[in-house]
Amino acid sequence: MANIVTLNTPFREDWLYQLGDVITDPNELLTLLALNDNADLQSGHEARRLFPLRVPRAFVTRMQRGDPRDPLLLQVLTAREEFIAAPGFTTDPLDEQRSVVPGLLHKYNNRALLLVKGGCAVNCRYCFRRHFPYQDNQGNKANWVQALDYIRTRPELDEIIFSGGDPLMAKDHELDWLIAELEGIAHIKRLRIHTRLPVVIPARITDTLCQRLEQSRLQVLMVTHINHANEIDDALRESMNKLKRHGVTLLNQSVLLRDVNDSADVLAALSNALFDAGILPYYIHVLDKVQGAAHFMVSDDEARVIMKGLMSKVSGYMVPKLTREIGGEPSKTILDLRLKQS
Repeated sequence: MANIVTLNTPFREDWLYQLGDVITDPNELLTLLALNDNADLQSGHEARRLFPLRVPRAFVTRMQRGDPRDPLLLQVLTAREEFIAAPGFTTDPLDEQRSVVPGLLHKYNNRALLLVKGGCAVNCRYCFRRHFPYQDNQGNKANWVQALDYIRTRPELDEIIFSGGDPLMAKDHELDWLIAELEGIAHIKRLRIHTRLPVVIPARITDTLCQRLEQSRLQVLMVTHINHANEIDDALRESMNKLKRHGVTLLNQSVLLRDVNDSADVLAALSNALFDAGILPYYIHVLDKVQGAAHFMVSDDEARVIMKGLMSKVSGYMVPKLTREIGGEPSKTILDLRLKQS
């Protein structure tokens, strides 16, 4: 049986230290996982020119040493398939690269996305924003001020979504400033934080952050991005429990990924692990057709079969909505689970 990788250097609890303790070389990652003699995995190294490899060692410890099909490894490792120019796959699959002001996307009537920071703790190879022009939408105070001015003039907005990149790349004092500014806008009722950072570095959920979220007049929701039950360990469960104790509503969204979670059994294990950690399964997205990620694609009909299987294995409240995002549409599109007639 494959063993979970262990590292010689003990982790420090400082999330900023862990954020900098990353692997950016595919060879180093494969060597650490005893996979450096796997020719198939070695063949994809050049794809880091398309999108850099970045994975914190804190996340690598959850990967199975010696397993080339480890579902966590497949999400982050460069692959030669990223060079395939698949029909229908583009650099801007959601038609997002026209912000109303730098770093702010007003995609839906009542809610807007603030791209708080452009960077992430981990680079997921299927990321729909892997080609996004973050250089034109930098997460800094000057752009935040413009975004806040826009939000103040749009009374139809009642919810702001912190997105990115990853919004929790911002330090606690930066988030405190942003939240305080939003609290001063009367028509804003809710703050939603979409993040993967606490999944790969659970220490990011600091006491300071939890206390600030609890003190806010806004209703605060955090949407984690977890695709496989193996991503959930004791450290993550404790971080999520801290958030719940401070009144934060926890939801999860996943992406349906070929060879990672494309089976009813795997998704059932994920839903159970999420619910046990106090997180409600919310959405499971079919893959956004971003250039370089076609090898992760699961067809709509395959997705429908998988979801029907999932419904037979878990309670209804643990079944996420199967959804697709279409650029320009006023909301997510929920997929009908009925199979098409041939």
